[in-house]
Amino acid sequence: MKETKSAAVPKKKWKLRDFRGFFFILPWMIGFFTLQLYPFLASLYYSFTSFSILGTPKFVGLSNYIRLFTIDPDFKKSLMVTFEYALIEVPCKLLFALIIALILNIKIKGINAFRTLYYIPSILGGSVAVSALWRLMFMNDGILNKLLNLAGIPSVSWLGSAGTAMFVICLLQVWQFGSSMVLFLAALKQIPQDLYESASIDGAGPFTKFFYITLPMITSIVFFNLIMQTINSLQNFTSAFVITNGGPLKSTYLIGMKLYTEGFNNFKMGYACAISWVLFGVILVLTLLVFKSSDAWVYYEDGGDF
Repeated sequence: MKETKSAAVPKKKWKLRDFRGFFFILPWMIGFFTLQLYPFLASLYYSFTSFSILGTPKFVGLSNYIRLFTIDPDFKKSLMVTFEYALIEVPCKLLFALIIALILNIKIKGINAFRTLYYIPSILGGSVAVSALWRLMFMNDGILNKLLNLAGIPSVSWLGSAGTAMFVICLLQVWQFGSSMVLFLAALKQIPQDLYESASIDGAGPFTKFFYITLPMITSIVFFNLIMQTINSLQNFTSAFVITNGGPLKSTYLIGMKLYTEGFNNFKMGYACAISWVLFGVILVLTLLVFKSSDAWVYYEDGGDF
């Protein structure tokens, strides 16, 4: 009995229209590979080299990293200052954003206009111009001291004292609470109203409702805002550079300023890349710790998790 030969599968002829999906994402792919992936990998390589902007990279192994943790006192100082800055700025920003979101969640006439006005600082706050204006406000002869003098209070050296200088740059970032506030406001609107009605019937007051209903129901947004604001605060550069230039006595010398100084003032680009990768590692570890802790305090309505 003769075996029947299976029909040969015709080879597919590729046509230009089969690749049109790639053409749509081609601009993104070009931008990703040239402006994100290549610089990311190149900085990792440069972190193991002695490299100035005008010279040729020379491989030095782990020398840059060893110097960071054993020789360079400014790196340890900037790292501690950055942690201090994040510990002050992130909780204050989230707390302020939540308070404003609770206020804007009240149903009153014209509330949408207020929501828009409260979001404007987040659009403008990160700019160099606003940081420069902030510096002028807190100078010895700035508008804030003039207002204090009118009230009979002596001037305060806001930018000349280590404690107040850190307060000034933190205050600028707290002022940019709009993005966190919008997310909190959206979360508040998703809370079922019947929970509050049941609590009212049982005699619960405003504080009881907040701590036993509102706060648990928005912990997923608190979790997201905590991660995003921590990442942003650890990478901050503009406000410290423009307002205080790292002073006084390097009390606001954030790690972003240390990276800038080594790379663009001292022309030690390889060393600056090593700093950036240490910062990347710090952000990664802190993010993983927050994710790890989320099982204990983050509530999801559907019972799911990441």
